[in-house]
Amino acid sequence: MNICARFCNAKSSACSKEQTVTASTHDHEANLTMKWVDSCENCLEDGKKSCKCGDDKTGKDESRFEVIKNESNDAQDHLHEANSSFLHSVVNMIGMLIGLGQLSTPYALENGGWVSSFLLISLGIATAYTSHLLGKCLETNRKTRNYTDIGHHAFGTRGRAITTAFIYLEIFMSLVSYTISLHDNLNVVFLGTHIRFTWVRHLSTSQVLTVLAVLVALPSLWLRDLSSISFLSTGGILMSMMIFLTVVCTAVFGGVSANRGIPALRLKNIPHISGLYAFGYGGHIVFPDIHRAMKDPTKFTKVSVVSFTFVTLLYTSLAFMGAKLFGPEVNSQITLSMPRGLVFTKIALWATVLTPMTKYALEFAPFALQFEHRFLYSMKSRTKMIIRGTIGSILLLLILVLALTVPYFQYVLGLTGSFVTVTIILIFPSVFYIKIFWDKISRPVLALNVFLVAMGFVLGVSGTISSLKLLVESFERIQSTS
Repeated sequence: MNICARFCNAKSSACSKEQTVTASTHDHEANLTMKWVDSCENCLEDGKKSCKCGDDKTGKDESRFEVIKNESNDAQDHLHEANSSFLHSVVNMIGMLIGLGQLSTPYALENGGWVSSFLLISLGIATAYTSHLLGKCLETNRKTRNYTDIGHHAFGTRGRAITTAFIYLEIFMSLVSYTISLHDNLNVVFLGTHIRFTWVRHLSTSQVLTVLAVLVALPSLWLRDLSSISFLSTGGILMSMMIFLTVVCTAVFGGVSANRGIPALRLKNIPHISGLYAFGYGGHIVFPDIHRAMKDPTKFTKVSVVSFTFVTLLYTSLAFMGAKLFGPEVNSQITLSMPRGLVFTKIALWATVLTPMTKYALEFAPFALQFEHRFLYSMKSRTKMIIRGTIGSILLLLILVLALTVPYFQYVLGLTGSFVTVTIILIFPSVFYIKIFWDKISRPVLALNVFLVAMGFVLGVSGTISSLKLLVESFERIQSTS
């Protein structure tokens, strides 16, 4: 997943305020702008007996005038934000999808067998459909601006809280996976290099380099102006595409014969690899922003179809290419299996190293904004920056410690995909749609969405158990050999 959700919500003592961080890019750049919308609707939906947003003595005529005025302002805000063309929206959605997940598709195909490619394709179709469902949910209420708003619209305050928890959990676990990938690829880039510090003698060279890389990226967490780090979004997209192209060049010009056999089916590995496949389609938490930024939101479904078709074809072709090139020796990250010494390999490794460093500030932004507007709204700007930067630095260092302690990329990524991503891309959209459209939904559509929920539940539970089991076995193996 390339970029996680950009959203923020804050509540005052008198009335709820909603803040939307809308990703609107030009020439592949994400210029994030914030719009505040005051509304009494949440006060009523939250079950509050009284609402202080307005004066009860103003009368019905003035209240009606305020409603019309707010609706007019909402329309003007939408016209101001909606500047993305069809092609622009497709590029944005593809950029949200491709990323870390593509590295593990050859490994997943080799371990699951070529029959598992049907699961990869099926997930692409299913997630394109659930993206369409999110668009339908957004159209029912113009005040619904982001993924958590859909959860609130469907299930109230509890829906928002649960949705927010899963989003932050995905961000956290994804950053752990990115840091593990950073460590693994730095180890190959600087193979043969020995770095030691007297105060960290127990750390290996690759661990020291990972610490240094994270420290280099750390200052970006202190930036308050999100537009100043928008270039990182473009860099992440370019790095992801570069990785794919270098694998293609290795297959064509690298002198490696793509003649390895791929097993038909390894059923016992399906639960684990399903999480790896699912992680590659994670991006739904940002899709409401793309929908809102479109000049013509009615084309959102077409945008989803085109984007997921492209990404599914890319993943499938990369999976078969990597599995045919390296066979059983294929690594959980395709870049680590590429022949040493080739210029394509060096480009791929450096692209994989730089990708995590472009993610930290962008992925941390939703949490930073949420925290600031809930707890730091009355403080001075400098105080906010210090507190926000300190907390961000502590969280990033915690992520670094976890990544160095649990250096099992495929298992952590599989756990993230099974436990969190499947819920966000399959279960939640279908459940939200069923709840919101319960009175209008037809039986075939209801049956389809119930099937997707059941499918997501089975993949999520079995994949989570499998990934946890593999993690435990890996730890036990290390302890037995040490």
